[in-house]
Amino acid sequence: MNPETYKQQFTTDDTPGWQSIDNQLEKIYGDTEARHYPPLCGIHYAAGGTDPIDGASIYDSNHQTFHRHIVSYGMSELYYNEEKAGGEFSKWGFEFTFRLAPFKDDENDPIWAINVMNNLARYVFSSGKWFEENHFIPANGPIRLNTDTEITGFVFALDPELGKIETPHGEVSFLQLVGITDTEVEQLKKSPTIGAVSELIDRLKESNPLLITDLNRK
Repeated sequence: MNPETYKQQFTTDDTPGWQSIDNQLEKIYGDTEARHYPPLCGIHYAAGGTDPIDGASIYDSNHQTFHRHIVSYGMSELYYNEEKAGGEFSKWGFEFTFRLAPFKDDENDPIWAINVMNNLARYVFSSGKWFEENHFIPANGPIRLNTDTEITGFVFALDPELGKIETPHGEVSFLQLVGITDTEVEQLKKSPTIGAVSELIDRLKESNPLLITDLNRK
């Protein structure tokens, strides 16, 4: 989309990138209402807040097995910006997603998972380095702080349902955080290659096609 077409199609009140994300989610969830959480610090990042993510939506999904599906807004270009029209990638080129099985210590929505996304976003914004499929991150402890779980790291996979989309600002991949056990973390530390991560993801998909993270997994 060139800038002229962009200006004809949108106004400064529009949020073309945000709408593109919503349109993709609507294909999966129809008119199901998500629970949307604005910046947890209460102040937008551009206005001096500490949370780079503009917000996150949480859906209750019954696909495969009941879980919560969390999707970020803010790693891609969300708002009207004619200078970004027709780019190859929209801002960082991805949004975070995370599928989480119910956990006994989460009485309500797992807000800690949004905090994880914000921590990763801070790294991206401060370092200028982005995440891609088959990247690996050791968490150096439980991914849910102060929790008795063997899930101590993440790999990134393309969200099996949301995939990639083309937006007016460029491509956006929905990169899903997939929790991995301490044993899997140690194995990847010995060979932290894209191929090794890809093989692990393929193995996990055999019994868990949507790559739902279960904090009780051993």
